[in-house]
Formats: sequence, structure tokens, C-alpha cells
Amino acid sequence: MVHRVHRVHRIPRALRRASAAVVLCGALALAAGGCTVSGDDGEDADADPKKVVLPEPGAAFDYQIGGAYPPPAGVRALSRDRTAEPAPGLYNICYVNAFQAQPGSESWWRSHHPGLLLRDAGGTPVIDRDWDEPLLDISTPAKREQLAGIVGKWIDACAAAGYQAVEADNLDSHERSDGLLTAEDNMAFGALLAARAHAAGLAIGQKNAAGLARQGRTLGFDFAVAEECGQYDECGAYADAYDGRVFVIEYRSDGLTAACADWGDRLSVVLRDLDVVPAGEAGYRRRTC
Repeated sequence: MVHRVHRVHRIPRALRRASAAVVLCGALALAAGGCTVSGDDGEDADADPKKVVLPEPGAAFDYQIGGAYPPPAGVRALSRDRTAEPAPGLYNICYVNAFQAQPGSESWWRSHHPGLLLRDAGGTPVIDRDWDEPLLDISTPAKREQLAGIVGKWIDACAAAGYQAVEADNLDSHERSDGLLTAEDNMAFGALLAARAHAAGLAIGQKNAAGLARQGRTLGFDFAVAEECGQYDECGAYADAYDGRVFVIEYRSDGLTAACADWGDRLSVVLRDLDVVPAGEAGYRRRTC
């Protein structure tokens, strides 16, 4: 499966609050008590929870989801695609596309789990056109449980590979669902993923969706990965919700300037090229505060 570059957040959006029932579920998951998640084999994924290690606020960070390469000097934390190996001696975050299907993977989903792709009234899969990604159908509790089993296996594999954390991309998929999904659907599925990650001994990061930061923390997310929050003046929402455990990726120089001026002494900030290519390849760019 070919993994794509993360989405760039363009326009801040007002998002609805998660339901009280979902918040309670996430709180129970965070306490390793409730909201059990069953994998494909039906076993309880919350059994035998392992110790979760949170990232250090402000740790020097690198974003390597476009391809792994030797970490730059001084880096203490990085994010890599789930198909890559973690970097020895660092805090490693495993990228998982949790709410949408990877480009080129639609045939796999149609063959193995056709009922888990979100479809419109005519039966056509709903696509995130910016990245050519079909949305996963998290509209019902039953489908969320099924998908948590699939994505949960990826999360377990991240833990087995030696990662300390996972970032679950596309928490905001409801915004691209043509009204077929709600913010509550996304948060309910996020609570299941948080429980699964914690059961595997991994911290879990909220990816983007600044308007859901406080709810995300309540549901069980431990930190945030925020694209262009400096560019769009959203870093504060993540910083307040996650006590400074925020990894900021900017793609424009003015965004980096803004993030560093306001948050460089508190958050982990890095400028990367939009394609996030490995060092040594054409287009590679990386700067920090």
C-alpha cells in the first residue's frame, strides 16, 4: 500500500462538540476501564494494558512520513510512516491513516471490506478529492467497531516495531463527507482508537482539527500533530489542550516565522517541504526555530 503525504490544513473550521456519551466513553478509555475494542478475532484489546510513555513537550522534532532518513543532529522525536522502522534512541511516532483509505488501496477495501467505504445515495464511494482518498464509513457503532479492528492491527504492528506513539490522520474526515458523517462520528471512532493504542502501550496523537482539541484530550488523545497551526493561528488551541505536547509542521516560511515567534519556546516546531521527501532528494527542505 502506497502511503501519501499528509494533508495541509487550509481553512480553520468551526466544529461541533462531541456528545456527552462519547466524552464519557473516552474518559473511561483513558482510565483503561471501559470502551473495550474488539479486534477481528473478537479478543478484548483493552486486556493487559501496557505503560504509555508521553512525548516530552518542546522536544526537537523531525517529520519523515514521506520516507525515512538519518535524523538531523539534536532531534529527539520524529514521525514516520507505519511501514518504516523507528529510529533507535528517539521518541518515535507511527503515522496511520485511520479515517480514510490510502490512495491506490480502494481495490483492497472493495475486495476485503466493501461495506466499510463511505458511499453516497447512489452507491459511489465518497472521495477526498485533494488526496484521492476514499473516506471510511464510521457512521454507525457496528462499522466503527469493525474498522477499529482493522486499524487496530496497524496500531499493534506499530507497537511491535518499537514505536512509542501513533498519530491517527484525518480526524476531520466528516468535513469532506458531504454531510454523511458528523464530528460525533469521528470522535466516537477516535475514542476506540485511543483505547486500542493505550492497550498496546502507545500514546496517541490527534492529527489536526484544532476545534476538536479539548474534546480530543477528554476522549483519550495524549498529544497533537498540527499542520500549519502557525500559518492559521491555531497553535494555541492545541497547546492549551495538550499541555504543550504539540508537534507543529509548517510548509511556508511565514508560517514558520509565526509559529516560532509565538510558540517556539514551548512547542516542537519544524518547517518541511510539502512532499516531505527524504534528505538528499530534490525538493527537501527543513528548518526549525
